[in-house]
Amino acid sequence: MAHVTDFREAGFGSLSEELEWRGLISQSTDRKQLSDALDGEPITYYCGFDPTAASLHVGNLVQLINMRHLQMAGHHPIALVGGATGLIGDPRQSGERTLNPKETVAAWARRLKEQIGDILDVEGGNAVRFVSNYEWTADMSVIDFLRDVGKNFRLGTMLSKDTVARRLNSQDGISFTEFSYQVLQGNDFLHLFDAYHCVLQLGGNDQWGNLTSGLDLIRKVRSATVNVFTSPLITDSQGKKFGKSEGNAVWLDPTMLSPYRFYQFWINQPDGEMDKLLRAFTFLPKEEIERLAQASRTNPGAREAQRALAWEVTSLVHGEEETTQAIDASKALFGQGDINAVSPRVLESALEGLRTAAAGAGASAGSPLDDFIGVHAGERVAQAAVGAGLFPSVSQARKTIASGGVYVNNRRVEDQDQTLADADFLDGRFVLIRRGKKALGVAKKQ
Repeated sequence: MAHVTDFREAGFGSLSEELEWRGLISQSTDRKQLSDALDGEPITYYCGFDPTAASLHVGNLVQLINMRHLQMAGHHPIALVGGATGLIGDPRQSGERTLNPKETVAAWARRLKEQIGDILDVEGGNAVRFVSNYEWTADMSVIDFLRDVGKNFRLGTMLSKDTVARRLNSQDGISFTEFSYQVLQGNDFLHLFDAYHCVLQLGGNDQWGNLTSGLDLIRKVRSATVNVFTSPLITDSQGKKFGKSEGNAVWLDPTMLSPYRFYQFWINQPDGEMDKLLRAFTFLPKEEIERLAQASRTNPGAREAQRALAWEVTSLVHGEEETTQAIDASKALFGQGDINAVSPRVLESALEGLRTAAAGAGASAGSPLDDFIGVHAGERVAQAAVGAGLFPSVSQARKTIASGGVYVNNRRVEDQDQTLADADFLDGRFVLIRRGKKALGVAKKQ
């Protein structure tokens, strides 16, 4: 676990003060009422995660971090992995979702529970409680659903929800299935209120309408006051949401996005984003975040803030060992470390970005090596370097070798006619050829 602290150790007088400073509260019910709940005696709260994909992503990570802050302050978390709502999917900004088979959704739900358990404490006095809304929804008849739940919702209110309204005015429209999602989520909050006295729900900004549906339902049928709050959506440089529906998801599952590439995502964030990202995605103390943000402004070349951010988030999600290996691989690829000390598995995963750049849109879905040029032992390094895309011609490659600017697995090539040996192929499968400090090529053994 990365540097996890509670709000006192992070330099704040209360949990609500910390969440506000970190920018983790966007929309909410009455702010004072919410602060009183967060800063008072321990409460039970929940956040829902629908298994509409095999992994959570960076957008979900914001909610997990929020849940972690509350858990460290002594509140009791419930993680609802939506076995029922996952079969439907909440309405997207555009386009109807594809409905997945029940078996697939169940398998994805198990994977999501494991990922959540890696972030939140699963043992102790306020360990996370896992629930599935399939347990209280599956046996409910249509008549019971309409009589007991549906009658408490007004169509005008449902139609005014932002995402619903947007979909209604789009070419795609919205199906009754997705339109009913807010009723199901509202019923979830009511069930958790009755079963566990859950009085707070968390979510992303795009979930505001669904969150308030539960709040309104509890107020209407139980005459009780509960709270909800959302956190800002994370966007990329084009302002698009980092989510699976946008095609640019940053997955938390290491089999879908390697720890190396996850680390690279964070370390490549621009200087201007450091203050915001350090506040939202790390548990570092306020004083340290302010120092790092200032360093990114006064000495951006050192990239101290990016390295701190990448370490904190990657070690939180993947653990310190995987993060260390990702850092070692990055250094080794560009001649700053011992390439033989990095496992072939980690090195190969580090080649994913190079593969994509080399193959473009035609990159295969298999091993990162699949799209690289094939070479064989005995082939001249100069020819292999041309095949790897580092030079336009063999003569240019030989000239650069003569000036000491070509490396095989971080070892300088001394002879223009040097050939590749069997021992040059890492794990017996691939070789790294570098021109200068930053131009890196890869070739696989034929």
